[in-house]
This record gives sequence, C-alpha cells and structure tokens, in this order.
Amino acid sequence: MENVPQSRRKFITTLTLLLASGGLLVRYLKPLTPARRRVLVSVAAADVPLNGALVFQNERLAVMKDNNGVYALSLVCTHLGCTVTVTENSFSCPCHGSLFNRQGKVERGPANGPLGRLHVVTENGMIQVLGA
Repeated sequence: MENVPQSRRKFITTLTLLLASGGLLVRYLKPLTPARRRVLVSVAAADVPLNGALVFQNERLAVMKDNNGVYALSLVCTHLGCTVTVTENSFSCPCHGSLFNRQGKVERGPANGPLGRLHVVTENGMIQVLGA
C-alpha cells in the first residue's frame, strides 16, 4: 500500500468547504415559512365612513371605504417621503405639490408613483391594516 502524504491545511480546507456546502444545501432545501405581518391599525368597520377616510397620523395611513370595499393607503408621498394631507376628494403633498386621487394614483407631479396600498383584513366587523 502506498502512503499518500496529505497536509493538515489541505484537510482542514476540504472539511470547511464540505461543511459550508452542506449548510447552504440545507438552507435552500428547507421550505420558507411566511413572515407574520404586524397589525398597524385595528378599527371597527362601522367607524369608517362610506366614501370617506379614517386617518391615522402616527401610522401615516388612511383607511378608506367606497362602493368597491375597504382599502388602506400609505400617506407617504412617493416623491420624497413627506406626509400627504387628506382633503375631501384627494391627497396633496404640502412639500412639493404632488396631488393624488382617492385611489392613490398621481394626478399631478413631481411624484411619479402612486401611494402605497396596504394589506387589509376584515373579519368579525373589525378592519386590520397589516404592515411588513
């Protein structure tokens, strides 16, 4: 039998690579569990006026109800992040004059993207707005 010399450094390197590869393999074979979203706002459905808005300044969001259902919009302007002001028929940015309609779409720039829609869950007469 022939004795093949192997250095300790080469053995440790090979062992390290095998362990790292095994760790990565386990990471990608393990199914991901969806992250639980945290509740930003919880409000009674009866408190949200039809064709109106219930504004939560601290959370920078508005809960809206119309004939199509309930939805929530972020009050963060997509231009530079100012908090938009809620008016009767629109949202306006006091910083640079952007104007958004009731669905959050841009009516007048400089903002180039709509207001963010937030995930809403309605059950047992309660509306919950969920964040990331």
